[in-house]
Amino acid sequence: MKSQSLVAAALAILPRALAITPELLLAANRYSDAKPNPSGDFAFFRVSNYTFETKERAAWWNKLDLKTGKISQWYTGSDISEIVFVGPKDTSIIYINGTNAEEDGGVSLYSADANDLKSAKLIGSLPAPYSGLKAVQTKSGDIHFLVYTHAYPNGTAYNENFAVTPASTARIYDSTYVRHWDTWLTPQRNAVFGGVLKSSHGSYKISGGLTNYVTGICNVTCAESPYDQSDESDYDISPDGSGVIFLTKDTTLPLANYTADVIYYAPFAGSAKDAVPIQARGSTKYPETQGATVVPRFSPDGKKIAYLQMYGISYESDRSSVYVADVNKKNFNVKRLAGNWDRAPDGLAWAPDSKTVYVTAADLGRSRIFPVPLSAGENYAPKNITNEGTVAAFYTLPNGNILVSDSKIWTSRDIYSVTPQGKIAKTYFQANKVDPGLKGLGPEDVSEFYFSTNSTEIDLQAWIIYPEGFSKDKTYPLAFISHGGPQGAHFNSWSTRWNFKTWADQGYVVIAPNPTASSGWGQNLTDSIQGQWGSYPYWDLVHAWKYVNSTLKYVDTSRGIEAGASYGGYMTNWMQGHEMGRWFKALVTHDGSTSTLNQYASEELWFMNHDFSGPFNETGFTKSSPYSEWNPLLYVNEWATPHFVVHNELDYRLPVSEGILLFNMLQTKGVPSRFLSFPDENHWVLNQENSLVWHTEIFKWINYYSGISKASSPY
Repeated sequence: MKSQSLVAAALAILPRALAITPELLLAANRYSDAKPNPSGDFAFFRVSNYTFETKERAAWWNKLDLKTGKISQWYTGSDISEIVFVGPKDTSIIYINGTNAEEDGGVSLYSADANDLKSAKLIGSLPAPYSGLKAVQTKSGDIHFLVYTHAYPNGTAYNENFAVTPASTARIYDSTYVRHWDTWLTPQRNAVFGGVLKSSHGSYKISGGLTNYVTGICNVTCAESPYDQSDESDYDISPDGSGVIFLTKDTTLPLANYTADVIYYAPFAGSAKDAVPIQARGSTKYPETQGATVVPRFSPDGKKIAYLQMYGISYESDRSSVYVADVNKKNFNVKRLAGNWDRAPDGLAWAPDSKTVYVTAADLGRSRIFPVPLSAGENYAPKNITNEGTVAAFYTLPNGNILVSDSKIWTSRDIYSVTPQGKIAKTYFQANKVDPGLKGLGPEDVSEFYFSTNSTEIDLQAWIIYPEGFSKDKTYPLAFISHGGPQGAHFNSWSTRWNFKTWADQGYVVIAPNPTASSGWGQNLTDSIQGQWGSYPYWDLVHAWKYVNSTLKYVDTSRGIEAGASYGGYMTNWMQGHEMGRWFKALVTHDGSTSTLNQYASEELWFMNHDFSGPFNETGFTKSSPYSEWNPLLYVNEWATPHFVVHNELDYRLPVSEGILLFNMLQTKGVPSRFLSFPDENHWVLNQENSLVWHTEIFKWINYYSGISKASSPY
């Protein structure tokens, strides 16, 4: 494979890319984050793509030389699913092959030198679909490793190939939380397993069985780690291999009603019965900290454990803080860092000297990295060391720099290193400079503006994304996109689902506002959504539209369309019954709520309990209740704007009946409408062929009503 510099030089002679079509977007390369080896000499990252003509997927691993910047193809194929740097040399690796020779649903472990993959040696087969490999070498030379998979209630690993198929398909439950996202819950739950690899003839062999550290910790519920659809970020192994930490939902509370997590510590040589919590919920030191927890991590010296935890016990978007605990089974001595910082960190990595924790947090429409020293007091205000983009992952290097993998609206992957002071040390890879389909995209395609509103004292932000060949001397119809959540944001990031540039390149100027509930502008703005679903955010969007209408002369709002997914879909449905709905030629709702009275058909009841100011049975039947007050169906008699509806059958967060209800009412009213549903998709559309249909049908609809298409009908 040519180096990035050579490929970029070759592409430099090509003309600027044409519009980013759905086919280009969905067939383009997709990149993992770049993970460095221990010495910081090189890093690996995966690449995959899809070809619509052949219906084939391709995948390979790239090797990035962190000294020269040269990128070469290291391995072709998708069978190597995970790589961990561990062993006697900085180039020693253990990797997982996603299948094994027995073809029984298990996986294989291999050892190799990264510089000589042909000499890879089989360690052994694991008789279940384990993943999430983490490993360290101990003083003895043995390797201690962690993986996870589903486990039976008795603690043994679950392998679907060996499971007995019952005569009946009945499901029976005795408590709430019977399904989540796209899966009906079963007695089999995730569990972290540990094992030992002993040196053997230049490779390793598995010594003994694997130990389950999770299954069996039970109270009201039973522990699961990684929790539900999470991953290896929920657990860690100490640098010397002596200890394990993992998080699970608080087993003393019902799963559907609370977000509280607990982090457990267990000796590697122990089991679930030896696991002890690091900080009990509502501890005397920090009684206000009781919420969800993420990314527990051992420090490089093995003396500390850092993690992030939210405050509220039944709120997924509360402010979170950094906590550091001593590795001491008798007294973990937890300390909070920068407790008054008005941001919510969500990612974490240690500095090599174990004296600083780096965190990522949403900040002003970006996801930025902030260093937080262990000396930080409650009033410490971290300063960002990255700026544009949304961080996908980052790793600290031996020289103190940070290797960052991020994306931006104009590039699907950037890989670069930054100093602890925030200076870009070296840029290694930019997808928009290398991939032919993205050639020519850049920051000039994007800008932002702030606007005032009547719902908050601070000005709010919105992104502007320009179409290919944009000229301020021309006019373009408006594509106004409402974000989901509602606690979330439109970030400066690349997406393969709602890619702003792909929408813009249909011939629109895209406006993506961040109204009340958006994260990254302080907790007050996020919290203000409570009880106000159809109020503050709606008026914020009204003001954003009015700013565009009065200020951006190149935007033709009279031909505008609006679209939104999830809460953005709810907002689209709310607009349909209000004045703003008449400001658009067409609307698009993807998996949105149509009747807020149906919210309890979802799975995580704490979401509604928080956002609608209480359980439905306590307040839902009163006219002043948020469940009733903000119901789009109250305004069905005003529905008139042509409306495209998407709702998928595997969406258990917002059941498909919400989409059918919306479509039925539109049809009953005689409003031009169309319904699209995928039986094999959940809250998102992930399959490339399905996604192409999604884009094609939506764009036909909006392009017809906005006047971009010359077709006589959107059908």
